[in-house]
Amino acid sequence: MQIHWREIIRRPVVTEKSNYQADINNQYTFAVDSRANKVQIKEAIELAWPEVTVEKVRVANMPPKRARRWRRVSTRKPGWKKAVVTLAVGDSIDLFEGV
Repeated sequence: MQIHWREIIRRPVVTEKSNYQADINNQYTFAVDSRANKVQIKEAIELAWPEVTVEKVRVANMPPKRARRWRRVSTRKPGWKKAVVTLAVGDSIDLFEGV
C-alpha cells in the first residue's frame, strides 16, 4: 500500500531563516509526520514536485513547548518533526503557487 505524500508532508515552514536558506542554499523546510523517515520524506517531495531532485534530507525532532499563563493555567504545544530538504542545483519549489 502506497502512502500519499500529503500524509508525510504536513506544511512548509515559512520563516525568515527558511526563506534565506531557500534563496541562498536551495534548502526548503517542511513540518513532516513524526513517524516518517528520510527515505519517505525524499520520495514524498519528489512525488509532490516531480520536476525536482532531492540531494539531501536532514531531520530534527522539535521539542514540545510549555508556557505559563495567569497563575495556575499552563499551556503546552506538542512536539513536531522538521525536515530540511536540499535540492539539486537549478531546482526550486514554488511554495505559494497561485497566491
